[in-house]
Amino acid sequence: MTLIASKLKENIYAMLPIMGIVFILHFTLVPLSGGQILRFLLGSVFVILGLSLFLVGVDLAITPLGALTGEQITKPNRLWIVILAGIILGFVISIAEPGLIVFANQVHTVTSGLISSNMILITVSMGLALLVSLGFTRIIYNIPLFKILIVLYIIIGILALFSSPVFLAIAFDASGATTGVLAVPFLLALSVGISRLKRDVKASEKDSFGLVAIASAGAVMGLLILGFFAQDLVFTDPPIPIFSDTGLILTPFLHVIPSSFLDTIVAFSPLLGIFILLQIFGFKLKNRPLFKMIKGFIYALLGLFIFLVGVNAGFMEVGDLIGETLAVQERSIYLLIAAFFLGLFTIIAEPAVSVLTHQIEDITSGYVKRRLVLIPLSIGVGCAILLSALRVLIPELQLWHILLPGYIISLTMMFFVPKLFVGIAFDAGGVATGPLTATFTLAFVQGAARAYSSANLVLDGFGMIALVALAPIITLQILGLVYKRRTRKAGV
Repeated sequence: MTLIASKLKENIYAMLPIMGIVFILHFTLVPLSGGQILRFLLGSVFVILGLSLFLVGVDLAITPLGALTGEQITKPNRLWIVILAGIILGFVISIAEPGLIVFANQVHTVTSGLISSNMILITVSMGLALLVSLGFTRIIYNIPLFKILIVLYIIIGILALFSSPVFLAIAFDASGATTGVLAVPFLLALSVGISRLKRDVKASEKDSFGLVAIASAGAVMGLLILGFFAQDLVFTDPPIPIFSDTGLILTPFLHVIPSSFLDTIVAFSPLLGIFILLQIFGFKLKNRPLFKMIKGFIYALLGLFIFLVGVNAGFMEVGDLIGETLAVQERSIYLLIAAFFLGLFTIIAEPAVSVLTHQIEDITSGYVKRRLVLIPLSIGVGCAILLSALRVLIPELQLWHILLPGYIISLTMMFFVPKLFVGIAFDAGGVATGPLTATFTLAFVQGAARAYSSANLVLDGFGMIALVALAPIITLQILGLVYKRRTRKAGV
């Protein structure tokens, strides 16, 4: 019960800044109806409760499962087992990621079903799965991370040249959405479990990071390749009614229960199957740790269901309405200000960011403090969401105009930054785009894109998650350069 209370406390504090921004806007620029406010508050309660239970499940079951599996698959000392395990585990952990489920449903809605949610889930999960196996191989053979990333992003750059702007935005967004509260702890635990088997402590420290970055690249590749087979799709700007202003409070929540329940069962079934098989043939856990992990899976299942109900019924609606209301010519400056502060606060609220920053502090033996990581991270993400809003106001500013120079800078910096920070920075790119960014902030940008007369919802409504994922890669590598300079001065 103490763990649940702790998670509830964390998520209440995480949600307060978003709720504060909503109420400030409600009393100033964006007056909301009583029904909308009540649905937002009830949705926020569901998000807090669902995310808290889900994270308890992650702590009790998913993270231990990742660590145990990482050690188990390396025992036979056979590469093909490691590769096969990476493919299977990468797929099942991606398809159960809450942020990706919400994002896939959003793509389905915005494209009027031309790109289905199942298509997004399966393609992204397959791409991530293949690259997770590559990440395992890198750890085992001590291949430098920067070499892998350079090759991967050159391939992504080539694929992007032949991709439509729509699939470019969706691909990079999906890459961020798939590395959230479930995938990040699991992948980090897997990489730590495998790298700790090495005798070289320094190599093990560096290899603890980077798997999330490599996995993210797989998600991008998967959707860019899918784009080759969907060149003839014609996208329009459909109206996206969320819930009309009828004052109904509970009806929307009741309406989304069946679909949220189905999404939860489909998402977790593969992971539960893997756990059962590994328990029978590998782990053979005794009663106490086994019951603890089973309890964790129950918490995670229940939490994901409650989270999806809250997000779909009340939480995203207000984000969409605020973006839509602010995206008028005379209020465009307020759209940019709101975008920056949403980014500034939502990144601090993301649970996966907390996991990563704690691990950074642990791996560096406390030399790199959590706060030192969070400050540049939050400023970078604030600027990224501001740029996303700017893209809505200036449709001529295309996504690749920002991504191309951004990734050129990021890949160039890898040659000068301490190698530990390369892994940290690229992992943070995936970690920054969790369930709050993939829900409320995404709805905010899409609401603005739908309302602004010169914008295109499909083209300009996506790409925000991609920019959020890019920001930490640059800001944390800059932090790495500062760290390198200070350690040299200190003679460390």
